[in-house]
Amino acid sequence: MNTSYLTSVIRQFEYYKKLGEGAMEQLADEALFWQYNGASNSIAVIVNHLAGNMLSRFTDFLTTDGEKPWRNRDGEFENRFTSRAELLAYWDQGWQRLLETLNGIREDQLEDIVYIRNEEHTITEALNRQLAHYAYHIGQIVYIARMVRGEGWKSLSIPRHRSEEYNTRKFGLERGIRHFTENVQALDTPSEADGED
Repeated sequence: MNTSYLTSVIRQFEYYKKLGEGAMEQLADEALFWQYNGASNSIAVIVNHLAGNMLSRFTDFLTTDGEKPWRNRDGEFENRFTSRAELLAYWDQGWQRLLETLNGIREDQLEDIVYIRNEEHTITEALNRQLAHYAYHIGQIVYIARMVRGEGWKSLSIPRHRSEEYNTRKFGLERGIRHFTENVQALDTPSEADGED
């Protein structure tokens, strides 16, 4: 059984959503607004930018340019939240728009053309562009959270010094078609140090 591109890309987006949420869950509310310095972004600012981008790109995705006239990208890099609840509500709004849109796309539409800032993309290209963009910023969220959390950090991937155990578990499964994001929690034991895939 082949996994379709759309199934795979949706799983990838969901995986990065889960990583971002796993990082934010480990922080006290005030840490979501922490900045390394005045020129750097807090997690709250990155969330504001991600959700703003998702709402712009995936509202009327098939019929309008992904850079909406109502989007204020510069304003996304300013903190506008006063609480964790407000921040997470906007995060959820962006992801809901993205995932609802993706679940409405058919495989036979993947070569159809959409526009981002008046530049032509196939739907596949547009989705790949956004997946890479969101993974970049989710990585920043994880990195900031890890710095803030310090020794109390719990791994979101393969814990440091546990690669051999992880591989033993993976190779102990029957060979087959699986997405690498499946059953991650069943295979990984959280640790205080994080190592990346």
